[in-house]
Amino acid sequence: MEFFTEFDQSRIDVGDGIELRVRTGGSGPPVVLLHGHPRTHTTWHRVAPQLVAAGHTVVCPDLRGYGRSSKPPTTEDHAPYSKRAMAGDVVALMTRLGYERFAVVGHDRGSYVAMRTAMDHPGAVTHLAVLDCVPIVEHLERTDARFATAWWHWFFFAQPDKPERAITADPEAWYGSLAPGRTEQMGEENHADHLAAIRDPATVHAMLEDYRAGLGIDRATEEADRAAGRRIACPTLVLWSARDDLEELHGDPRAIWAGWTTDLRGGARIDSGHHMAEDAPDELAAALVPFLRM
Repeated sequence: MEFFTEFDQSRIDVGDGIELRVRTGGSGPPVVLLHGHPRTHTTWHRVAPQLVAAGHTVVCPDLRGYGRSSKPPTTEDHAPYSKRAMAGDVVALMTRLGYERFAVVGHDRGSYVAMRTAMDHPGAVTHLAVLDCVPIVEHLERTDARFATAWWHWFFFAQPDKPERAITADPEAWYGSLAPGRTEQMGEENHADHLAAIRDPATVHAMLEDYRAGLGIDRATEEADRAAGRRIACPTLVLWSARDDLEELHGDPRAIWAGWTTDLRGGARIDSGHHMAEDAPDELAAALVPFLRM
């Protein structure tokens, strides 16, 4: 499958000085695909064409701070990298493209943005699919030695300065980006885009700000949602990687998401490692297409 054939690439101003690098293609009901860390939108290059073939307009942005999208200055509370700010970018992006309602699919950190978009903008989101995640507060309230050992990077990334120094000293080694077979696993163009991102110190800093916001302002936002009894109202699908550790750590993630949704449409394991859009694009697309038609 060729790399984003018949997709257009552009930069779109979403307000407040933020521009997102975006790829768009296809026609029909719109769906936004949101990547995770440390990827860019190009992680979707094997999935997006299949959704176009299924009759969708597909929109793939780099999240703010990631890839070639804008990297706003940070603040003490890390609010410029909050999921609420990123969700606002998504809604503004789709409005500028002419869509008032759309589906959102998010993986990893992108799932938190997708969740926040559905929670804060219920009139805009028709469907929500979350891949390889549960809400941040659910992770943190279940933190034990096993979780802290497996997901230690959450807590390291929250520290000031030291993570930037560690990663930028040798970003390819940190992320395992030059491991044997990595280029083929990711796809040549996607791999090159990933390398360009992690080699940029400004991008590394911005990606870490995403995690710092996660443990602070984003957690507080989720706690406020729960206290107020707010739930995601649109149809929701939960997918997770069979060869990652989410289920091992927390059990069936659908049981957790049931407390955050009113229309959970189920979900399933995907036979892949963590980066399922690269490892198992056909299986992932096969799960998404019927859900998006509901």
